[in-house]
Amino acid sequence: MSTKISLKAARVNADLTLDEASKLLEINRNTLMKWEKEPWIISALYMDKISKIYNLSINDINFLPNK
Repeated sequence: MSTKISLKAARVNADLTLDEASKLLEINRNTLMKWEKEPWIISALYMDKISKIYNLSINDINFLPNK
C-alpha cells in the first residue's frame, strides 16, 4: 500500500504557491487554505481537477480526515 500525501504536500511538490494553485483551480486563495486543513470537504469534481493540476493520481493524495 502506498502512502498518501497531504493536499499541501501535493501542492508544494508541484512547485506551486497558494496563489498559483488557487488561480489554476479557479478558486479563492482562502478556499484552498481551508481545503488544505480540511480536505474531506472538497467535492469529487475538484479532487479530480487538483490531481490533474498537481500531476498526481487522485489515489496519491489524502482527502480524508486525519486520524
